[in-house]
Amino acid sequence: MTNLDLDENSAKYQVRAFKPGMIQINEKIYTHSLILTPDELIEDWAPQSITELTAETLTSVIRLQPDILLIGTGSKLVFLAPQIYGDLINLGIGVEVMTTSAACRTYNALSAENRRVAAALIIQ
Repeated sequence: MTNLDLDENSAKYQVRAFKPGMIQINEKIYTHSLILTPDELIEDWAPQSITELTAETLTSVIRLQPDILLIGTGSKLVFLAPQIYGDLINLGIGVEVMTTSAACRTYNALSAENRRVAAALIIQ
């Protein structure tokens, strides 16, 4: 398990550890996909694998109006369908797709900078 130690991060929700199949947000461990922002945690995000990710499953994160959306695709990098990617860009949301481990590290760094970041994390 990778432990992530943070300095000077005032975000309400912070990633403390991640390994495939498990993520620790603050002191609680989750074993299912979720959406995370510095101020909000959506625990019941439906897609449990990247193949289940659709425009409809991203409506929860779009509602949050992040400047940057990190999409963690699980243990392997899988790119989004061009239509989904284009829809997010057209809404003015910057999108970065990466493994979930990389998305957790990037989320912590961006939230520590007080950025309007959201992370949609597939936990596999």
